[in-house]
Amino acid sequence: MGKTLVLTEKPSVGREVAKILNCHQKGNGCFVGSNYVVAWALGHLVTLADPELYDDKYKTWKLEDLPMLPAQMDLVVMKETSKQFGVVKSLMKSPEIVDLIIATDAGREGELVARWIMKKAGWRKPVKRLWISSLTERAIKEGFNNLKPGRDYEALYAAAECRAEADWLVGLNVTRALTCKYNAQLSAGRVQTPTLAMVVERENEIKQFVPKDYWSINVLANGLTLHWQDKSGQTRIFVKNKADELVAKVTGQTGEVLEVEKESKKELPPLAYDLTELQRDANRKYGFSAKTTSSVMQQLYENHKLVTYPRTDSRHISEDIVPTLPERLKSVALGPYVDLARSILRNKLIITKRFVDSSKVSDHHAIIPTEQPPTLSRLSSEELKIYDLIVKRFLAVLSPAFEYEQTMVKVLIKGEIFTAKGKVVKLKGWRKVYEGQGNLGDEAEDREVEQTLPELRKNEILRNLSVKLGMGKTKPPSRHTEATLLSAMEHPGKLIEDQKLREAMDQSHGLGTPATRAEIIEKLFNSFYMNRQGKEIIPTSKGIQLIGLVPPELKSPELTAKWEQQLTEISKGRANSQAFLMSMRRYATQLVSTVVGSAQTFKHDNMTRTKCPECGKFLLQVKGKKGEMYVCQDRECGYRKGISQTSNARCPECHKKMELKGDGENKLFTCVCGHREKLSTFTKRRESEKGTINKKEVGSFLRNQNDAVLMNTALADALAKLKK
Repeated sequence: MGKTLVLTEKPSVGREVAKILNCHQKGNGCFVGSNYVVAWALGHLVTLADPELYDDKYKTWKLEDLPMLPAQMDLVVMKETSKQFGVVKSLMKSPEIVDLIIATDAGREGELVARWIMKKAGWRKPVKRLWISSLTERAIKEGFNNLKPGRDYEALYAAAECRAEADWLVGLNVTRALTCKYNAQLSAGRVQTPTLAMVVERENEIKQFVPKDYWSINVLANGLTLHWQDKSGQTRIFVKNKADELVAKVTGQTGEVLEVEKESKKELPPLAYDLTELQRDANRKYGFSAKTTSSVMQQLYENHKLVTYPRTDSRHISEDIVPTLPERLKSVALGPYVDLARSILRNKLIITKRFVDSSKVSDHHAIIPTEQPPTLSRLSSEELKIYDLIVKRFLAVLSPAFEYEQTMVKVLIKGEIFTAKGKVVKLKGWRKVYEGQGNLGDEAEDREVEQTLPELRKNEILRNLSVKLGMGKTKPPSRHTEATLLSAMEHPGKLIEDQKLREAMDQSHGLGTPATRAEIIEKLFNSFYMNRQGKEIIPTSKGIQLIGLVPPELKSPELTAKWEQQLTEISKGRANSQAFLMSMRRYATQLVSTVVGSAQTFKHDNMTRTKCPECGKFLLQVKGKKGEMYVCQDRECGYRKGISQTSNARCPECHKKMELKGDGENKLFTCVCGHREKLSTFTKRRESEKGTINKKEVGSFLRNQNDAVLMNTALADALAKLKK
């Protein structure tokens, strides 16, 4: 009797699956049992071939060789993981293996990981698919009891392959065209370019913004603050004379209560988390980057098994999850969540379409806790924070509505209308989960501050009014943070004029997918197109110039809307993948022509007067993730050298992280507060403070710092290819 090969995406998942399938014998890159062999990828083992593998002429970058349009896209084994591919291929070729279960991540990219390995290895035997949303033992066992036919996912694979090939055709051609045309390391793509364009556009709006003075009039009466408003509800006055006239008009007058409206209101709980919403909240509350949140989520999902599949774009659960909710609540009924969870369990669960709606669940449901009880002490600080957000959102979703009585008071003073709002809480409901946390978990971010109002009656006369004139300035739009940029990527439809496309964009993933948005944002930082300043994102001169150089249609989310619309149709088997790829080839050709025909120029605003030791041209000073470095302006040279790096060493004066500058014996720590300290002095101080540090530890610390500053993989990869 033959065995079944189970292919997972990562070794950690492979180990868990092997345990459950009783594959206890450790093999080379796999686990072996009596009925199953569990092997794994290391992410992608196979990828699309680089241009130079199609033709030697592509080893050097020349405008005249563009566009690159291979008749057939080839797959190659990735060098860094070729050993593991060899393991998987030999298993696939083994006569002992009779069929295959794809157990990679249950999504579009996970499907691509497995199918490309199968294609490259020449797999021809039967295929089944494991499709699960959490990695608990129960979920895996249920998944193996309900395996799907592999053919059910052929269309999903076709859409994934189309996405990859289209990104190759457009991204590589436009990147080479821009780089050759302007002799600068410039890259563009269907998702990263419109994302950068939104950051640049916001910066332009800020620069062009002209602040205006405005005035507002408030009246204090009986402990109540009333706000003037005109007939349209506007509270700001932009003409000083008019404001002064109104103040004079109402000063010394009495007010008559025109209306006292009391209305009972309900505020429904927020929707459950998808990955993008979770990344937004983690950025708003903790300043976490989207990438950090994604990484922490993978740990909670894969290693701790405390949360469901993270890379989801759904904020609902399907009907089949409802019976598991009580057990999930019991699992989180500990520590800070015990009272809230038990309170929900004591009452009948509130199940509405707001949370349970199978029609709004595509590949995976919303992120919720699993049935596995957590050991909170085992979680890192970051893991605890993300887990806390997920559990609290889960508890909030299953809590009653927030109920309150809202009062609106309208007062007439000398013919002018003044208003005040107030509320009385009747039932805290889901807001009890977030007590002391402001509006986190609240869908609306900008809520009017409401006051506690005294009891007032209609026609009541208010006396002894105190009139105050307030002044302010209109503010420019705020710079994007990762939270707001994620929102803009998820819902860029408002930037699209075509109504059908706008609707398609709202129904699709927007720019990128929940699984890729963090990587796209990080790539823009690593390519020096934008910088972080606190939580704010600021485009660099290079980023601003790039948006001026790329073809206009590549800056618009309209392109991605069309692509996502067609890719979704392909994944459902309703559109032809070859027709889509033909249109991408035509589009790549058109983009290259636009770049080649451009009369624009690119200027290095970050050029120094330091010459490159290899080619003699002036070096550029760029800010990397871990510090500053020199990079040669000539793409063919590729020289780079670290100038300074943010170290983990804390300043003895202000305790902020210090920068490490210089070479060899001249290495010097500097701090923004002005503190300066030689490395030798730092070492002596640390020895006297701790008495345990030695030269070996200092050496290790410095090596880590040196590695960190050079670990800009996006730039390193680009330079490696440019030098070919």
